[in-house]
Order: sequence, then C-alpha cells, then structure tokens
Amino acid sequence: MLDFIRKSHGLLGMNARNLEYIRPLNRKKNRELADNKLLCKRTLKKAGLGVPKLIACIRTHDELESFDWTTLPGSFALKPNRGFGGEGILVVYARKKGRPDTWIKADGSTIAIDDIKTHIRNILDGSFSLANIPDIAFFEERLTLLKTFKPYAYKGIPDIRVIVFNRVPVMAMLRLPTQASSGKANLQQGAIGVGIDMATGTTTTAILGKGHIIEYIPGTRLALSGIKIPYWKEVLKMSVVAQEVSGLGFLGADIAIDRERGPVILELNARPGLSIQLANLSGLKDRLKRVSGLKIKTTERGIRVGQNLFGGEIEEAVEELSGKRVIGSVEKVKLIGKDGKEIEVEAKIDTGADSTSIDTELARELGFGSAVEGFKSVIAPEDISPERESEIKKTLFEKHKDSIPDLAGISVVFSSHGASIRPVIKIPFIMDETEVLASCNITDRSSLNYPIIIGRKNLGRFLVDVTK
Repeated sequence: MLDFIRKSHGLLGMNARNLEYIRPLNRKKNRELADNKLLCKRTLKKAGLGVPKLIACIRTHDELESFDWTTLPGSFALKPNRGFGGEGILVVYARKKGRPDTWIKADGSTIAIDDIKTHIRNILDGSFSLANIPDIAFFEERLTLLKTFKPYAYKGIPDIRVIVFNRVPVMAMLRLPTQASSGKANLQQGAIGVGIDMATGTTTTAILGKGHIIEYIPGTRLALSGIKIPYWKEVLKMSVVAQEVSGLGFLGADIAIDRERGPVILELNARPGLSIQLANLSGLKDRLKRVSGLKIKTTERGIRVGQNLFGGEIEEAVEELSGKRVIGSVEKVKLIGKDGKEIEVEAKIDTGADSTSIDTELARELGFGSAVEGFKSVIAPEDISPERESEIKKTLFEKHKDSIPDLAGISVVFSSHGASIRPVIKIPFIMDETEVLASCNITDRSSLNYPIIIGRKNLGRFLVDVTK
C-alpha cells in the first residue's frame, strides 16, 4: 500500500525533504529553537500564543535530590527538553487515593516518586534527547480532553499537526491516542493519524501506526471520517504565526485543544515526520511546490491560500468514505403525511436533541389532527421523574393506543420548565434525497424559528457539518 501511494501521489521522501526544504530554509539557530522545548515555549508565549503551563524544571541531579514533590499537582506531564519522537514523555492522571507519593498512569498502573526520579535521571543523562546529550526535565500541566474528541481518544489528548511552508498551511493531520500507543498521540507508537481537509477542518482518511488504512476506531463502528475539528481557523492561524515567530521556513506545529483554554501549541518540529502524507492520501512535495515563491504578505492571506488550494472538495470525499450524506444545521425536508400529502419546510438539525419534534399545526396539516385532539384527554401523572420515564411511557401508550388514532408512542420531555408528556406519531420525510421514517413527538413550536427539529435518532444516515 505504501509503495502504491508513493507512486500515485508523489510522496516526499526523507532525503528529498532534507535537501530541498529543511537545510536551505531552516537555519541552525532556528532548528535549535524548535529542538529546545523550554526556549520554544517561552518564545511562543512571548508572541501571545497559547502553550501548556510550565510547573517546574529539574536541570541537575542535585536539583532532583532537593526537589519538593508536594509542589506537583494531581496530574501532570513530565517531558525531556530535547526529546524526539515522543520518547521520554510520562503522563500521570491523578494521585493514588491515600498515597500522596504515588500517581496513576494512563494504563491504570501506578508510579511512585522513586520511579519518577529514575525516569528523570535518564532524562538528565540524555537517554531521550537528540544526539544523547545531557538534558533538562520539566513538568507541565496535563491538558483536559475536549468533549468532541472523547469517543475517539484512548486516555490521552489528541493533537493536530499542521505543516506550514512560506506562511501557508499546506497539510494537516489529527493524531488520536490509542491503547497500543499507551495514550500518546504518536504514530510511531501506534496512534491513529487522520487527514484533514484544509478548507473545512473536517477529517478524511485514517491510518493506524505507520500506514495501515482504517475506517473506524479499532473494535468499534465509530467512523474516523467526517470529524469536525473545533477552532479550525484559530489552529491554522496559530500554526502560521508560530512559523513567523520561529523563523523556520518549513515546520510542523503540534497543537492540542484544551477543554478550558482552547488551542495551545505543544511543540514545533523542524523535521516533521512524513506519515501525514499517507493520512491525506496526498504527496507533500506537490503542495510545497504550489506555494513556493508566492508573496504572502499577511497571516490571513496565507491561511486563505492554504484553504483555497488544498481543500473544498471534502463533502464528496466524506460521503464516499462514510456512505453518509453531509448536511448542514438547517435543511429543507419534504414531509409525507396521510393520504400522501407532501409539505416542504425548513428543519433545524439538532444533534443535541435525542428525538424529532414537529409543530402541532404542521401535524394537523399532514392529517394527524385526530391524534392531536385525542391526546388532549390524556392526563399526565403527578410524579414525572427520570426514574419513572419508561414506566410512564409504557403505561400511557398501552392505555390509549387503541383510542387515539395514529398514536405510535408517548414521549416524556424534561426541560427547565418542568416535565411534560407528548404524543408520538410516525411520519416519513425526505432530506437530501434520503428517505427516513421518523417517530415525531408533537408540541407547540409556533413561537420558534422552525416547525420541526430533527434529533439524533433520525440522523444515523447523515453527517452534520455545522458550517454548511
């Protein structure tokens, strides 16, 4: 597979990359900035770019012996200053209850102070650094997982690698930690890499480890294509500004999205790996040539060029890969009522809602007036609680299913205004040339913008792009 992709897409090889881009464009002092994580962190922070908070540094064996371990928080990341390829990074998630000198790692195992001290000694001795030179160990905050990525990431924090050349973001990849990678977003250690459409920030093709193409999270039916990257424009802007600040002509910016702080730059790479080409099914060399020599005067211009040149055809690709239609947050739907009556309306697509709701008057127009009128005689129980929801729905439906025409079920809805019961009817609708038979609860939506909202239960055959 790798050889096929290399031939058909003109992948840039390691030697070609070094000769054509890294050596002439990344001067020694700028490469040293990227290689020195602490210096890079200070430089980026001074430029106003978000970086993980630094907790403490240990530069010598004497500092290690005198270090006050009570200053460490419950969770943190321990890193070598000149580490390479993700080696030497230790992430802990919490202190073990009742054991202030012991922490819990991603795999559930524990690590004590003596173990951490041994790891730091290895860092200081240069075991994980480029050229094995003596190094510095530092603790920084452990970022918190964004809700969007929670179903896709094992234990650790995903990150986004963006390749920037000539102030233009030319290629990007989402890296997802797996059990095989021990919760680290590192492809060499078994993480998942997913290509990203530059225009929309939506994922496309995925690879596992060093190049095996996959469609789903291993062991699940969770599709990897069609994930919308939050803060996409900001991620691109940070990448381009990082290139300007660092002085590197060609770089890979690794950016994570913290639940509280938003995007932060983890590190810059003067020699980014080339698996990103496989994840995008596209050669990097051709993209670099297309922007070489362009006069890019502003950050915003560079972002627009990257998005225009290397994106925009995502919808067809995602539909082909996932077998699902891509829809927006508002769509025209054709509702098919009793006796075949058709009414076209605009519907709100709401992934936050569990089920589909239709306006009372629209239900009447579609021929379900008898269900609306018949349900008026249904008396709601005094005690409606989440614990009794299933019991209430079953009891009321069994009692009224034969007396109320077209009644397909009972819906119990909890909101800030309290709890209520609603009748449920079956209505077919056509959206984006796809027919769906929906169970719709009926409610008064006359004061709302849309006469129908379509919830998750009826969106299984679609992918929702909120920017569309």
